[in-house]
Amino acid sequence: MQIRILEVRGNSLRFYINGVDTEVANALRRTMIADVPTMAIEDVMIVENTSPMRDEMLAHRLGLVPLKTDLESYVPRELCECHSELGCSRCSVTLTLEAEAADSSCTVYSKELESSDPEVIPVSGEIPIVKLASGQRLKLEAYARLGTGREHAKWQPVSVSAYRCAVQFSVDVDRCDLCLNCVKTCPRNLLKEDGKTIVLVQPEDCDLCKRCMDSCARGALTAMPEKNAFVFEIESTGALTPEDVFRKALSILRDRTDDLAEQLQIHVGRKTE
Repeated sequence: MQIRILEVRGNSLRFYINGVDTEVANALRRTMIADVPTMAIEDVMIVENTSPMRDEMLAHRLGLVPLKTDLESYVPRELCECHSELGCSRCSVTLTLEAEAADSSCTVYSKELESSDPEVIPVSGEIPIVKLASGQRLKLEAYARLGTGREHAKWQPVSVSAYRCAVQFSVDVDRCDLCLNCVKTCPRNLLKEDGKTIVLVQPEDCDLCKRCMDSCARGALTAMPEKNAFVFEIESTGALTPEDVFRKALSILRDRTDDLAEQLQIHVGRKTE
């Protein structure tokens, strides 16, 4: 397996990977979506709520606020020794919120959530939670824990996890007459003339529409999927960096394959006996 980082921009990561088949690429994609853990609010205790929003809806909105996650400091609640319904400092983070609209209406934002751990806070402080009219109050205590997207979408660390086949592009210089029809036809402007041939710039952006091939009357161009090579695009929710999501997904896949190999070895040993 070979991996090459193509672009890192904010919460987005794009990389090229080859030496793996489609099944492995898809397993990596699904692992990033469903199995990489993050923090999210699970339990909410409403002390006072005179807003127009029902308690259940308010709790649902709070659960969808992405929280920055420190995977090294916390363990899943089901693995914690406390066995508490609301968890402890090892498996849970407490966030409190108290807001009141005094003389005029106001909007309560995620930045008003006060966390017991300064490292586990909302990814953005500008997420609106509820609007209060004059005289309305809101007071609550929320408990966040680690979970995975397999359990609920609020724990998904990525909003985008997708891949497409990498492109294998070639030009037969003996057939090519440099008519430049392919350059004009490419909808993404990825082809350009380079001396006596045509080159594909930024091949990771090519989606294999093959309009360049169709426009070439001499059949000099070939744009085909590269075998066992893919371009991945990841967009994190901000709970984890896209690099951490990728590394954690690789670690989970490695542990699972090691466990599978061990189980197969045990099964074969029992069968031999």
